[in-house]
Amino acid sequence: MILLMNPNSSVATTAAMVAIARRTLPGVEGWTAPGGPPLLSSMEYLNAAAELVAQAELPPGVRGVIVSAFGDPGRAALAARLAVPVVGIGQAAALAAAAGGRRFAVATHTPGLRTGIDALMRGYAPEGFLGTFLTEGEPEALAADPPRLDDALLDAMHRAHQAGAEAVIIGGGPLGEAAERLRPRAPCALIAPITEAARLMLSLLETTR
Repeated sequence: MILLMNPNSSVATTAAMVAIARRTLPGVEGWTAPGGPPLLSSMEYLNAAAELVAQAELPPGVRGVIVSAFGDPGRAALAARLAVPVVGIGQAAALAAAAGGRRFAVATHTPGLRTGIDALMRGYAPEGFLGTFLTEGEPEALAADPPRLDDALLDAMHRAHQAGAEAVIIGGGPLGEAAERLRPRAPCALIAPITEAARLMLSLLETTR
């Protein structure tokens, strides 16, 4: 079993993210944070989620873990605890976006996480990262209105592309469905973090057999 850990408290978001991951990696099961907000929209929330993830009691038989929040909260601490692969969706997205020396950016709807996102991306690809491009509008309101969310993310993608990005990450676990919807409309390579995390996990599992 591969465990997809949703560090926010939305069961519906967990189900949606698991469904996306299963398209690439069968056997994924979900875990939802037992507390905290339904959307991680600030560094304070992200840091609290990191503690929940790092200390979580996992079910037996877990062969790998995907931390499915874009800031990868608790990933490093959990990886140090476990003897199985632990992948963050931010980690996987950055590696995929920067492949081949591409310049890349992030488009997201959570301005309160920008500092953490920028630090995470530069940690994995310091040469190619151009920055985080934000949508206009309040995050929770956008999340509740998919057409408006899609338009706002697409606008951020176009601004990133105009700034030189050859690939743009749709930055957020809860934005997984939006990333899939936007793929045909993207002005450049679109990187979907959950899909990339599932691909990375599959590769890691194959190399450890």
